[in-house]
Amino acid sequence: MSDHGQKRASDLKNEKHVSFRDGIVALLPELRAFARFLSRDRMRADDLVQETVVRAFASRDQFTDNTNLKAWSFTILRNLFYEHTRRCKRERAILDEYGERSHPEAVHDAALSDLSDLNRLLWSLPVAQREALTLVGAQGMSYEEAARICEVSVGTMKARVSRARRFLNESREG
Repeated sequence: MSDHGQKRASDLKNEKHVSFRDGIVALLPELRAFARFLSRDRMRADDLVQETVVRAFASRDQFTDNTNLKAWSFTILRNLFYEHTRRCKRERAILDEYGERSHPEAVHDAALSDLSDLNRLLWSLPVAQREALTLVGAQGMSYEEAARICEVSVGTMKARVSRARRFLNESREG
């Protein structure tokens, strides 16, 4: 390959990385909102977003131009959330074994009493339904994009959103 050909290939690669970086930066507010909704904790959400960005940049060569960057990065964030949740459950089990935890029910009840009715209802949804409603409703994703992120069929995604909305409507009316 000539020097000119190598330079052009290098320029294209640099343009791709700049475009990728700009795309990730533009998604930060949406990633943060999704992380906050999943984790219910501002600091944990910030950590999730930071780790998502680190993993995205570490894997940027696996990202293809015709792929939806938003869906790709939301998938990374979602997988991290579940990975952290599993890790926390194992840690809690170990701490419970040694009797070093306070009563989680009391902490949970106190936190719920401070939340608004809608917030309380959202958090009473099963995780899969809350996640689906957040992606489609709050994030404005299509059912197809949300289904890809959650690794389920479009029909399953539609059913989850429908059940979540029905539950919220019935709970607010009743």
